[in-house]
Amino acid sequence: MERAVTEGYGDGRAVCDTHALSDAVLVASELTTNAILHGGGVTDFRVDVVGPGVRLSVSDRSDELPAPAPPADPKGRRRVGGHGWSIICRLARDVSVACLPTGGKRISVLIPLS
Repeated sequence: MERAVTEGYGDGRAVCDTHALSDAVLVASELTTNAILHGGGVTDFRVDVVGPGVRLSVSDRSDELPAPAPPADPKGRRRVGGHGWSIICRLARDVSVACLPTGGKRISVLIPLS
């Protein structure tokens, strides 16, 4: 993903903020991890440099929509993990979830890079 972004900005005219690129890598990691852990596996992964940002799209086999996990279990103990969807929604813009005609879903996000 990093190579796709840096090559997309390789014309020398645009500057990619290194912190924003780190955010994009984190969002890509969270999207793919969620697809593997909760969505039955990644069925498609796309990276497109669009204007001053990068659009990531990850598809999986599950029809279940993503939702933030509660911060504690039913006994009131703090959970380890469960923060991925919140991280994605905080760092990304234009977050969309689309059901696929053959089953599963595609989550697309835009991360500003400047």
